[in-house]
Amino acid sequence: MLSPFKKGTSEAEGLNIKHMPTKHFNKSEIKHLRRKLRKKMTAAEVALWLMIKNKQIEGIRFLRQYSVDKYILDFYCPQHKLAIELDGESHNDIHAIEYDKKRTEHIYSMGIRVLRFENFEIFDYPERTIDEIIRYINDKDLIPPKSVF
Repeated sequence: MLSPFKKGTSEAEGLNIKHMPTKHFNKSEIKHLRRKLRKKMTAAEVALWLMIKNKQIEGIRFLRQYSVDKYILDFYCPQHKLAIELDGESHNDIHAIEYDKKRTEHIYSMGIRVLRFENFEIFDYPERTIDEIIRYINDKDLIPPKSVF
């Protein structure tokens, strides 16, 4: 991984938060898409958002419809580099499975863990969903299973 610091400078000298590269996150070119997705959230997204917004889980902030490169994540916790994706029936066809696999691998390559839930889990097992999110927040070594694909 490339260092954000100039060659020959210490971290203290080179650190300039305002000018650190953010070209991969929340690109302004797709702001209109993120806004549109926030206005047209699925029922499962709304249900999960009501459970995690306003730092309801251990005081941790989640963002909705956050972009990483060309992909827009359903939910993202920057503090723990954890993405939460909800999958409805449209994610079950072979093309969607391949797309999700490629997308998830790219997001992993950015150092972000991706936790996936099927929509029914949000409605049928809300406590288990929150427990699973907390588990991944508290254990940085946990990698969500790739057997989803």
